[in-house]
Amino acid sequence: MIALVDCNNFYASCERVFQPKLENKPIVVLSNNDGCVIARSNEAKALGIKMGAPAFKMQSIFDRYAVHVFSSNFALYGDLSNRVMNILTESVPAIEIYSIDEAFLDLEGVMKPRQFSIDLRSKVKQWTGIPVSVGIAPTKTLAKVANHVAKKYKKEGVFVMKYSKTINEVLKHIPVDELWGVGRQYAKFLMERGFHTAHDLAHGSESWIKRNMTVNGLRMVKELKGISCYAIECDTARKKNICTSRSFGIEAKELHELKEAIAAYANTCAMKLRKEKSLAHSICVFVRTNPFKESAKQYNASQKAMLTVPTNDGMEITKQALAVLERLYKKGFNYKKAGVIVGDIVPDYSRQLSFFHQQDILRRQRVMHSLDYINTTMGRDKVRLAIQGFDRKWRLKQEKLSPCYTTRFTDMLEVNIDYLKSVT
Repeated sequence: MIALVDCNNFYASCERVFQPKLENKPIVVLSNNDGCVIARSNEAKALGIKMGAPAFKMQSIFDRYAVHVFSSNFALYGDLSNRVMNILTESVPAIEIYSIDEAFLDLEGVMKPRQFSIDLRSKVKQWTGIPVSVGIAPTKTLAKVANHVAKKYKKEGVFVMKYSKTINEVLKHIPVDELWGVGRQYAKFLMERGFHTAHDLAHGSESWIKRNMTVNGLRMVKELKGISCYAIECDTARKKNICTSRSFGIEAKELHELKEAIAAYANTCAMKLRKEKSLAHSICVFVRTNPFKESAKQYNASQKAMLTVPTNDGMEITKQALAVLERLYKKGFNYKKAGVIVGDIVPDYSRQLSFFHQQDILRRQRVMHSLDYINTTMGRDKVRLAIQGFDRKWRLKQEKLSPCYTTRFTDMLEVNIDYLKSVT
């Protein structure tokens, strides 16, 4: 049996962990630069706030119903996600971390999966403060369906779909557009041909499914029938590209402002490469103006540079990225967004040196290792390249950012001892 553990309204739940007063209150989390709604509590959903809605269009609803609005705090969300995943990893023989708030668990050898999941859910809530739902079934696709039922309809947050009778009954109530792997276009295509529920699809012609939805569609249908086609993948696949990009809080006009941003993004890409023990063969830089300002002059450009020797050296990647930026930059434009993409990624043990490559790689590796150690233990960007700057007027607009309770010493909660003594 396979279990899918999904954190309920994860970003909103993270905000509640250190602010219990927000329990049962409507919460929304906004995207970069506080632009759009990217997460909602159940209470916010009930108010009709849509995912992806521009924040300025929702302001009247926020004010009318006292909605608690937060800027996205990815440092907090990432740390709490790691804590949840560590608990899950210690509890089962195998785990596939599917996203920041989802994981598939292998329940092989678990005699009472329902009780096990109830206990696990309680443990995660007690140790992290994050509520989760657990769906259990013979396949990943059915586990997704079971999780949907657990989250929506089960008070204990756990639902097991083991027997054919239960599976068939549940699938009759699941629209095809809610199935894992069915996008908007496929959903429209299927409904036009009479497939309205997961049950309809599971009992359709396999040859027709393969012909019209390729082999992936056929695998999904087999999974709906209880035939496992997707195993638990414990090893994370190496990324093909790594991108770091942001929209600017204040539009950048001058080259030196863009250089600061590109240098910061290039170093972040390099750090991610080192964390994954990977090297990049190519570096792509892009810049663009604000497409929503129709009256302003528009410019959107990108350029790619190939490296003779793959690297994860932050100084080298920054140097190459800035050289590309120099070629891209045009004076007279107000730039709204920029980014760096490192690609053609290979393992760090497969570096092929060039005869003309003069850089002392071992020395640079020691420098990068020390840089990562300091920034990991003392705080992000405690040590940085001078070109990254300190003013950073272009940085993200995060007017409603909550404290980084678990990753920044200055943001740790303070306990009032006198108050505790008065209530004990």
